Amino acid sequence: MNHTELENSDSILLSIKQMLGLQDEYDAFDMDIIMHINSVISILNQMGVGEENFKVQDETQTWDEFMTDKHNMEEVKSYIYLKVKLLFDPPLNSAVLQSQKELISELEWRLNVECDDTWEKTDSKGD
Repeated sequence: MNHTELENSDSILLSIKQMLGLQDEYDAFDMDIIMHINSVISILNQMGVGEENFKVQDETQTWDEFMTDKHNMEEVKSYIYLKVKLLFDPPLNSAVLQSQKELISELEWRLNVECDDTWEKTDSKGD
């Protein structure tokens, strides 16, 4: 991985674009992708994941800024990618679509459980 790729891998927008199969330089769909990323971030915030009211505006927002707790970072990246993919470029094959929806549901469940456990641990310290 060269220096530019390493920098880009921290960018939420650029990493999601790469997972979608788009080149970093190709920006024709950036506004659509940003809108979808922010919608998914809003869902994650409602589940208690990530920095509240965080918004992606361009390629300068990073995963570390959104996720101060790195514990479930990879699950969050997968979740955002899969949700954005369904919104931006849904599969035509119904079996693939169903498979992606099931994976999204599993990731949502796991992230919810993780957030509940974290909340309970934090709450019990206050007793």
